[in-house]
Amino acid sequence: MVPPHPPQEPTVPSKPDTAAEASTQRVIKKYPNRRLYDTKTSTYITLSEVRQLVMANPPFVVRDAKTNEDLTRSILLQIILEEEAGGAPMFSEAVLANIIRFYGHAMQGFMGVYLEKNIQAFTDMQAKLGEQSKHLTPEAWRQFAGSQAPLVQGAMSNYIEQSTALFTQMQEQMQKQTEQMLGAFGLKR
Repeated sequence: MVPPHPPQEPTVPSKPDTAAEASTQRVIKKYPNRRLYDTKTSTYITLSEVRQLVMANPPFVVRDAKTNEDLTRSILLQIILEEEAGGAPMFSEAVLANIIRFYGHAMQGFMGVYLEKNIQAFTDMQAKLGEQSKHLTPEAWRQFAGSQAPLVQGAMSNYIEQSTALFTQMQEQMQKQTEQMLGAFGLKR
């Protein structure tokens, strides 16, 4: 049962995964009543405030208050669900269905890595464009964007090339693993 007022931090901290984690990660505790407690600010917070933390990018972890189980992925998925339901979804039904189809599939592990690397490449491209245009006024931005169409097209082209290379690499890894597995059973391709 959660106390009526915010709990006091224990004098003996709960065991983090590593000593570095204890000093760098912000800890959010999730109580059985679904409330989230930020141990840094000693206040209860909402899922929306956790989303703000994600946007601000400090390292944090969400832990079950009783078991100390890491619930971070679960909370991040809840945030995605709320964002998807909130008006302008990022994922189409077809994309979601295809992601679901990869669960339990031999390519599941590769798909996660592929998506992660693609999102990182896209984020890097966005950061470069943002850095190039951060001091521009709205009018200067329109002129910049108009004159930079070839640059943007080049950046997108580079992104597509990276994505294609990642996909090719993923296919080659799967082929090697399949050949190794068949070889272990005495079968040759």
